[in-house]
Amino acid sequence: MSGAKKLVIVESPTKMKSIAQYLGDGYEVLSSVGHIRDLIEPKNLPAELKKGPLGKFSVDVDNGFEPYYVVSDSKKKTVAELKRALKNADELLLATDEDREGEAIAWHLLQELKPKVPVRRMVFHEITKDAIQKAKDNTRELDTALVDAQETRRILDRLYGYEVSPVLWRKVGPGLSAGRVQSAATRLVVDRERERLAFVAAGYWDLIGTFATDAPGSAFDAKLVRVGGERIATGRDFDDSGKLTSKAVVIDEATAEALASALRDDTVGRRVSKLETKPYSRRPAAPFTTSTLQQEAARKLRLSAKDTMRVAQSLYENGYITYMRTDSNSLSQQAISAARTQATSLYGADSVPDKPRVYAGKSKNAQEAHEAIRPSGEVFRTPSSLQGALRGREFDLYDLIWKRTVASQMADAKGQTATVTIEVGPTKADAPPPAAATTKVGGTIAEFTASGTVITFRGFLAAYEEGRDEERNRDDASGDAKLPQLAEGQQLTLDLLEAKGHETSPPPRYTEASLVKRLEELGIGRPSTFASIISTIIDRGYVTQRGQALVPSWIAFSVVRLLEEHFGDLVEYDFTAEMEDDLDHIAAGEADRVDWLSSFYFGSDKHRGLRQVVDNLGEIDAREINSVVIAPDITLRIGKYGPYLETVDPDAAPSATGEPTPRRVNLPEGLAPDELTEAKARELIEAPVQGDRVLGANPANGKQIVAKDGRFGPYVTELEPEPEAATTVDAATGEVVEAPKAKRGAKKAAAPKPRTASLFKSMHLEEIDLETALKLLDLPRVVGADPESGVEITAQNGRYGPYLKKDADTRTLPSEDAIFDIELAGALELFAQPKYGARRASSALKEFDNDPVSGKPIKVKDGRFGPYVTDGTTNATIPRAESVEDITFERAVELLQLKRDKGPAAPRKKAPAKKPAAKKPAAKKSAPKK
Repeated sequence: MSGAKKLVIVESPTKMKSIAQYLGDGYEVLSSVGHIRDLIEPKNLPAELKKGPLGKFSVDVDNGFEPYYVVSDSKKKTVAELKRALKNADELLLATDEDREGEAIAWHLLQELKPKVPVRRMVFHEITKDAIQKAKDNTRELDTALVDAQETRRILDRLYGYEVSPVLWRKVGPGLSAGRVQSAATRLVVDRERERLAFVAAGYWDLIGTFATDAPGSAFDAKLVRVGGERIATGRDFDDSGKLTSKAVVIDEATAEALASALRDDTVGRRVSKLETKPYSRRPAAPFTTSTLQQEAARKLRLSAKDTMRVAQSLYENGYITYMRTDSNSLSQQAISAARTQATSLYGADSVPDKPRVYAGKSKNAQEAHEAIRPSGEVFRTPSSLQGALRGREFDLYDLIWKRTVASQMADAKGQTATVTIEVGPTKADAPPPAAATTKVGGTIAEFTASGTVITFRGFLAAYEEGRDEERNRDDASGDAKLPQLAEGQQLTLDLLEAKGHETSPPPRYTEASLVKRLEELGIGRPSTFASIISTIIDRGYVTQRGQALVPSWIAFSVVRLLEEHFGDLVEYDFTAEMEDDLDHIAAGEADRVDWLSSFYFGSDKHRGLRQVVDNLGEIDAREINSVVIAPDITLRIGKYGPYLETVDPDAAPSATGEPTPRRVNLPEGLAPDELTEAKARELIEAPVQGDRVLGANPANGKQIVAKDGRFGPYVTELEPEPEAATTVDAATGEVVEAPKAKRGAKKAAAPKPRTASLFKSMHLEEIDLETALKLLDLPRVVGADPESGVEITAQNGRYGPYLKKDADTRTLPSEDAIFDIELAGALELFAQPKYGARRASSALKEFDNDPVSGKPIKVKDGRFGPYVTDGTTNATIPRAESVEDITFERAVELLQLKRDKGPAAPRKKAPAKKPAAKKPAAKKSAPKK
């Protein structure tokens, strides 16, 4: 084959240029742009297969769980290009990522391309010239066990979601979903909120004294720890129900103030009774795994797990760091040498220990590990050398990875920790005890302690220090006091003594960092999935973010409760972790995928299968599942339009059944579940009803104008008068009588629909007046007529905000208030400008290279609904959490591909589809021959 090249297929288009450059002229490098095939949606199966064994899941559960894969519409062009390139190749190298997903992508490529040339698997964990050359010379065969594990996981998720999600739709709400890992993660967040709901705060007091020696600037703080030999209670001495769990003495405010007053007496002695000094040593943290990178980036850079992985992906694909999906914290000898050399160069020879540090992984199943995440290459590039090449988040994340890697090979930090105990009490044995010192604690001597650490050798701290998560009862900490030179028996002066009150704190809510840490501890999910897990539970509305904290919604409570009561095994943390272990056994070739899936779905000796559970669910009381009793007479209901309180109103008229009519009160937006105490619920119920407030009569027609609070927000309405009963005059008697009822089937006159108008976002229901209400009801407002055409110009509010309208021409208004304020001159000025979209059509906020799929240049533009990415054919909105500055070429390609995968919006009336040709189930996997 004259002029034939070796075809190399990678996952990401970003890698193509670098890898092609490193391989040279004898290679052609193309990208699959991720997966080319996936399980088909059952609704899209060929008609003849919909009623067969594939009809429910697109997986034949009765015949070896064979899946039915199809090439997605957005990838058909990619596959065609790969096939054309393969015709002119004499060898195929599959260079997808070295993990389960990458191995599966390689297998799907083989199944679809059906190569007739030798096939080799090429793997690497960094994109550098040496790494690519080494990978080219050390190829292997496809690992079908890894493919089996990925396929098992995909089928497992399909079975789980398609069996359980419909139960949630029927009993909780439409659009909800259940998932093998997302449900367990949601339960973790809900369980933490339940702990906070059940938490009872306990109060306690202590004393903080400021002591000093004769030397200037020697003052330091110490905390009361004992009185008369009895230990003083701190937050750690109480359980979550507010009960004391130890023999420590609880000091209340009165005792603390009295004791402080007594100990301030000048006759009271203050001396150093004990001074302990211990050596201090601290080891550096291990290099980053995927999990620890996500945790530290959240703490220090305020990056979400999703953003961390996106930025890390870009750094990897552009050759700055090694592969970013790993659960190994070990470093190669090359990396250890590079880190030690750089530490020696930057921080001195004494900053590096005699022997290299070797870290053992804490993960139980580091099956897909390469090595820890680190800067790429034999010589690490310092952050300062990359200030021109990297910007923003990419620079910050690289800086973090570089520091952690170099610090991991540096020496321990060394120092001394001193703890001083100070006795405050009578100076003579026969002196009377201080007043109130014996009232509750029965002693005469008060003991204060303070601790301080002095670092004598910084070691790795010169490069990096690991962040920490929020801790409970921080007031218990003695702090890191800066202690002066002290000696036992030394007399001290008391500059200040203050009584301080504290309350125990509830368990802190999970943040993304602490949730990732907990998922890893429990063995739920894998490092590569943590970001998508958190994104899923946020996108589903199960969790919202309040600052860094993850707060569950009431919907999440209903979902978790239903799963716990009817699908108990599926949300058990140990069971979910065991599934991950089993997938690892399949990946290692130690278990069979069909046997495992059969046990999970149909059942085994260990547990009931999913199918048995679904088939025997029995009756599920949806009302009970969606109710939380706050008090005997108050119930929280989770309804279709949100949560509300329901209570019996004794003054309300009874219902048709004779039962008291319940009163409903909407919850304020943003009220977290743990804030809905019984006291708060009663406050909401007893608050004056805001809504149904009569503003007055419309002077034009006399109809009543009322302000209300509805399910879609506050609004005003013009009430139509009640229709009067039709009457007639009896001809014989002259009496007025009710007219005869219309015959059955006769068409009734339609009642006039009352005018309504929503309040502007800047308006408040309790402040709205009649004049403003009438202006709202009269919208759209006529601004005036165009002097040239005579066409009327109106100002109105629409689905996408306030705007002006002149025939079919529109212009966006800057605010809702402008609807009432804008005059004809201002409207004409707006219409004289090019339409918003046209003004932006020729100018791009950013421009990039050609898209690898369409071959057209990518641009970032600003549209009516915000900034978006486009290649001229496909438009993809930039998520609100991301700014235009954050969008890189790689992210732009990803957004466009996600939009293509999603496909066009479904039309309202779907035309009958052509009958597609039947496709056979996926072929059995086999390793390609060299």
